[in-house]
Amino acid sequence: MALDIVQDAMLKLADKYASKPPGELPMLFQRILLNTIRDHYRRQKVRSTWTTLFSSLVPQHEDEDYDPLDTLQSKDNNNQAGVPDAALEQSQLLALIEKALMDLAPRQREAFLLRYWENMDTAETAAAMGCTEGSVKQHCSRAVHALATALKAKGIDLS
Repeated sequence: MALDIVQDAMLKLADKYASKPPGELPMLFQRILLNTIRDHYRRQKVRSTWTTLFSSLVPQHEDEDYDPLDTLQSKDNNNQAGVPDAALEQSQLLALIEKALMDLAPRQREAFLLRYWENMDTAETAAAMGCTEGSVKQHCSRAVHALATALKAKGIDLS
């Protein structure tokens, strides 16, 4: 993990600052590394929040490839047996999440879904959306805050 972060920082340095004088590179690398570490922990915090939310929807499984989104009951998929109360609560929660997603601005929704549902990194998302990485980060941040606010207003606490 740490080596991946350092490697990402080194690639960013080589990609964007190759033409800089060698004397400036250590300070630039230090700043890039610090920002890369911060970005990593921010992403990890957001992912863990959403993973925790979705994992509470279905029973725990020991299979590490298990994805709760694959087994959630939808209108078309009635293969999930369970307690009626739990199924009703789950379907209501899913409806609230879907509504909150649909209420997002289109670019925020697109950035959020690409980053957190499709597991694309910032660069891939920026390329798919035709914008800068900074715009992707801003759209994702605004989407997460808007979703958290909307769900909290409905009585769903993510913390």
